[in-house]
Formats: sequence, C-alpha cells, structure tokens
Amino acid sequence: MLDPNLLDILVCPVSKAPLIYDEKRAELKCKASGLAYPVRDGIPVMLEEQARALTDDEIGNL
Repeated sequence: MLDPNLLDILVCPVSKAPLIYDEKRAELKCKASGLAYPVRDGIPVMLEEQARALTDDEIGNL
C-alpha cells in the first residue's frame, strides 16, 4: 500500500500528469504517457526505463 499523501505529490516523470495506483499489480499508471511504473517494497520506481507500456485496453480503463 502506498501512502495517499505520496500519491498526491507524485506525477509521471515523462508527461507530468497525475498517476493512478493499481494495488493489484503494484504499479502507478499514467494515462497521458501510457506507462506503468512499478512499486517495489512500497517504493515507487519512477524511472522511464523501468516502466512498462500500457496496452490500449489498460489505457481505456483508466
């Protein structure tokens, strides 16, 4: 689980858009950039090279 206060200040490093936390997949997702950043041991890994590309279906469901 991520601290809600942390979610309020984190933005996508690529698009600067807000992030949506997916607890089930332990990822922070960005609709604007189409990227999902992993959360490992409760720590967001906000590196573009560590992010995975979201599918069109995933982006549509955000």
